[in-house]
Amino acid sequence: MSDNAQQTNHQSPITDHGSNKAVLAFSGGLDTSFCVPYLQEQGYEVHTVFADTGGVDAEERAYIEQRAKELGVASHVTVDGGPAIWEGFVKPFVWAGEGYQGQYPLLVSDRYLIVDAALQRCAELGTKIVAHGCTGMGNDQVRFDLAVKAKGDYAILAPIREIQKEHKEVRAYEQAYLEQRGFGVRAKQKQYTINENLLGVTLSGGEIDRWEQPGDEARGWCAPRKDWPAEPLKLTLGIEQGEAVSLNGERLPGAALLARLNKELARYGVGRGMYTGDTTIGLKGRIVYEAPGLFALLTAHRALEEAVLSKQQNRFKPLMARKWVELVYEGFFNDPLKTDLEAFLASSQRCVTGEVDLFTAGAQLDAVAVRSKHLLQAKGATYAQSADWGVAEAEGFIRLYGMSSTLWAEVNR
Repeated sequence: MSDNAQQTNHQSPITDHGSNKAVLAFSGGLDTSFCVPYLQEQGYEVHTVFADTGGVDAEERAYIEQRAKELGVASHVTVDGGPAIWEGFVKPFVWAGEGYQGQYPLLVSDRYLIVDAALQRCAELGTKIVAHGCTGMGNDQVRFDLAVKAKGDYAILAPIREIQKEHKEVRAYEQAYLEQRGFGVRAKQKQYTINENLLGVTLSGGEIDRWEQPGDEARGWCAPRKDWPAEPLKLTLGIEQGEAVSLNGERLPGAALLARLNKELARYGVGRGMYTGDTTIGLKGRIVYEAPGLFALLTAHRALEEAVLSKQQNRFKPLMARKWVELVYEGFFNDPLKTDLEAFLASSQRCVTGEVDLFTAGAQLDAVAVRSKHLLQAKGATYAQSADWGVAEAEGFIRLYGMSSTLWAEVNR
């Protein structure tokens, strides 16, 4: 390949931050693997951090650690991010109950917790240089950079943005760069960009980016139809003040509960979709996503919430929720407005306590039963069946309630 870069030697960089130690948020994928030798050849001492936000198994964690060692990093640490992602994102996201543009369940929100882990490692090493593998076209660069800037005065290194200035086929260039230096590239990394965490899986690249039908290999956790179990699945979620606390009667920590839901519902292909939306920088983005556990939490929570909130709460809350989602999606995770909105969302959950039964035979998931002492049911009335008021009361209400529209019609016939 004509634009393959040859290895060069550079002197250690001179920065205003008193160190050449760079902490790289590392996943073991193509982009962050490329960043290691690239930064080393720029003179940086590279220290990698993998924030395990729950999307990988023990085998993959071991691969990531081995990958860092193979690439020759100065040090590598793995941080457990499961509890933080539940408290910092999942709880308020489920309270909000809205996907971005009504669809996307914000599966990239672990990025903010990855930043926290990287900056903690910076503090341990006494450096103010942090690096990431975000591209210059997508939203993650905005999330990473704004989250870092909100935490202090750091130098931010973004190698993928740098090489995009000179190379159009970035992934091909990265692959050649690594292979030329003796580092292999996994087959799945050659075709797709795959991101996994406790929240779910996103896939981009290949035919997805070409606006074509995703191939059979564009699949993460969710089983294809031919592999769905023959027997339907029924689950019961226990919810206390808007937070899921139990599954089928067993109380579980939030991160463990979400992981269990992911495993159970992925077998039935629940929570898989394709999303096309507006990126922060104005481009159209297209991904395949799979979020079985989050989809279950949202479905159960909405069924319970709609039954226990007042009419005015149910009408007004989505307005606040959509703004919270926009802030998180677009990188403003640390903006004070987000904190203000979360105070409202938390208040709205005071009576969102009960149990919800979920049912699936594959792909679709329904909330089929709701139980709560806070259900807004009138003792003497059932919708469309019976009422404890009379005909005159109903007619009087209708007359007053519709007076403005009725008068307009009379005057303007």
